[in-house]
Amino acid sequence: MTLRHKVSRFVKVGDKVQQFDNICEVQSDKAAVTITSRYDGVVKRLYHEVDQTALVGQPLVDIDVEDDGESSNDTSLELDTETSSPNIPKTDVNQRVKVLTTPAVRRIAAQFKVDLSTVKSTGRNGRILKEDLLAHLNISSDKSNEVPVPDSTQVTAVPISVTQAQARTEVLIEDRTVPVTGFTKAMVKSMTEAMKIPHFGYCDEYEVSKLVQSRDSLKTIAQEHGIKLTYMPIIIKAVSLGLTSFPILNSSLDNSCDNIIYKASHNIGVAMDTPNGLVVPVIKNVQNKNILEIARELNVLQDKGSQGQLGLNDLSGGTFTISNIGIVGGTYTKPVIFPPQVAIGALGKIQVLPRFDSEGNVVKAHILTVSWSADHRVIDGVTMARFSNILKRYLENPYTLILDL
Repeated sequence: MTLRHKVSRFVKVGDKVQQFDNICEVQSDKAAVTITSRYDGVVKRLYHEVDQTALVGQPLVDIDVEDDGESSNDTSLELDTETSSPNIPKTDVNQRVKVLTTPAVRRIAAQFKVDLSTVKSTGRNGRILKEDLLAHLNISSDKSNEVPVPDSTQVTAVPISVTQAQARTEVLIEDRTVPVTGFTKAMVKSMTEAMKIPHFGYCDEYEVSKLVQSRDSLKTIAQEHGIKLTYMPIIIKAVSLGLTSFPILNSSLDNSCDNIIYKASHNIGVAMDTPNGLVVPVIKNVQNKNILEIARELNVLQDKGSQGQLGLNDLSGGTFTISNIGIVGGTYTKPVIFPPQVAIGALGKIQVLPRFDSEGNVVKAHILTVSWSADHRVIDGVTMARFSNILKRYLENPYTLILDL
C-alpha cells in the first residue's frame, strides 16, 4: 500500500535555512510531522504545493548546500516510509549520508545541536538509537532514574557528570510526570489547608551585634560538651520566653472555630531543608529546657534529617514554627502558617550593615531581619508587634535573656 501525506510549507524558493529550521509539515491520517532542515543552505525547489498529496519516498525540497565554503551542491529531502519524517537527503556530496533514526532522537539531537551524520550507529541497518546519541554526548542512560509514565509522555531523566567529584544532575529530554508522595504529599495537604487562613504579616530588623559576640563565646563552652551551638537555639529559647508573655501565639482554633485552645507546652518546630524536601521537626517542651539542651536536641534532629531518618514523633505536635531562610541568603519573606498553629516566624541572614549609633556616628552593625505571619482571626497586629519587640529585646541584649531564664 502506498502511503500518502498532505504537505504544508513554511519556506519558499530563495529562503535561507539552517539546520533544524522548519521546512514543512506533512500530515497523514494518523499524525502531523514537522520536517526540519538537516543542512545550512538556500531553498532551490519545492516539489509540492500547499495541501498537495506527497507519496512516501518522493522528494519534498531541494537545498543548495555550501560545502566548506568552496562549492555548492544540491540535495533533497524525502519522506521515510517508517517514520514519516525526513531522511538525510540523497546527494552527490560524499560526506552526506542517509541517517535512519526516530523523531524522538532527532528532537534530542536538535536540543543539543548534534549533526546526526557524525553519530556512530549500532541499530539495525545503521539506525541511530537513543543510546547511540547519548553515548555521543557522553551522557549515560541510567534506567534506575527513569520514572514509569504513559507512553505518550515517557522520558528518561539522564544523569550527567558535572564535576570531578562525580556530582550528578538531571537533564530532562522531555516532560516527566511524577506522583506526589511522601513529604511532598504531606506538604501539599498542609499548605492547602494553610491558605484558608487569613494571614497578615509583620517585619522588623534587630541589631544583634551583642548576640554575635555572646554566641562566639558560648560556642566554645558548647563544644566542650560535644554540642554545636548556632544562633538558632538561643533564638528558640527567646521565642519560648516571648510565648510565655503572649500565650495567644501558642494556641490553635478548634475545627468549628468556636474555641481557642491555649497550649501548655512550647513545642517549637524548626523548618529544615533535607534530601526528602522541606520538613519541620519539633523540639518539645522548650519552656523546660536550657539553651544547651535545645542545641543538643537540634543537633540530633538535623543529623536525622540529613540522613532521612526523621520519624512521625519528630515531626508532630508543633505549636509554633520558626523558619531560617538566612541559610540560603534571604532577608525578608512571607512565611505560611502550619495549621493548626496561628503564627510563624522567618529569620533572614545576619548582615553587617552601616547604622547610626546614639551619638549620630556611622558604625558597623549586625542586622537580623525577621518576618512574622499570624492568623488574623485570633491575633491582631499590636499583639504580633509586642511579641516581636520582646524577642528583639532579648536578642539585642542577651543578658536580659539570662535574667529571665
